[in-house]
Amino acid sequence: MRTYENFAKVYDELMDDVPYGTWADFLEQRLAEYGIRGGLMLDLACGTGKMTTLMREKGFDMIGVDASVDMLQIARERGESGCLYLLQDMREFELYGTVAAVISVCDSINYVTEEEDLLRVFSLVNNYLDPEGIFLFDFNTEYKYRDVVGERVIAEDREDVSFIWYNEYDGEEHLNYIDLSVFVQEEGDLFRKFEEEHVQKGYTLEQIQSLLHRAGLVFLQAYDGYTMEPARADSERIVVAAREHGKRQTD
Repeated sequence: MRTYENFAKVYDELMDDVPYGTWADFLEQRLAEYGIRGGLMLDLACGTGKMTTLMREKGFDMIGVDASVDMLQIARERGESGCLYLLQDMREFELYGTVAAVISVCDSINYVTEEEDLLRVFSLVNNYLDPEGIFLFDFNTEYKYRDVVGERVIAEDREDVSFIWYNEYDGEEHLNYIDLSVFVQEEGDLFRKFEEEHVQKGYTLEQIQSLLHRAGLVFLQAYDGYTMEPARADSERIVVAAREHGKRQTD
C-alpha cells in the first residue's frame, strides 16, 4: 500500500496539534537572519501543503514537491494559494531553475531510510539552491525513536475518527516501524478501518552533518526543535540550517 494513500484523508485532522504557525515564524526568522526575506522557495515533501501555504502568506513564491498523489490533491484543494505543486520523489526531484531556499518539515527526512539516498537528496538540494541559498529542515533523532517512542502505542479516540499508532524500533537497523490503524466515521455508527505501515530511520546529528558535507552543503547550525536553543544529545527533533556551496555569485 502506498504511504499516506488513505491517511492523507485524515492527516490534517490528526496532526492538528502540530504548531505549524509557530514553525513557520521560526523558519521565516532564521531565513531573514541568513539574508533571505523573499523569493522562490521549495517545500520538499510538502504533504498537504499547510507549511507551503503559510510560507506563501509570508511573501515567498512557493513550490511544493511530494511523492503522494493523495496528499498533493488535498494541497491543491486548499484554494487559490498561489503555490505550484509537483508530484515527485524527493530522492530524484527536478526543478526548472534554482531557488533561494529549501525547507522540509515534519520529519520528512526520516522517511529516507538509506544514507546514500539521503546523500542524493542533499546533493539535489545543493544543486537547486541559488548561490549561498539556505536549506532548513527538521528530523527526528535516533534518541527519540530508541528511547522515547520505541515500543510505544499511541491511541486517540475522537468523535468521527480514531487511530492506533504502534511503534517498533529496530536498534540494529536504526529503523522505526509504524503500524497505523485509523477508524473513520462514514455514516451513523458505521466506521471504516484502514491500515498503513510507515518506516522511518533514526539519524544522529553527526550522520546528518557528514551527509551534508559529502553533498557539498555547508552546515551552519542545529537547533533543539523549533527553538533558539542548540541541539542536545537528548533532542527529539532537530532543525538544521545549511548553506549552498559551489556556485559563484554573479553581478
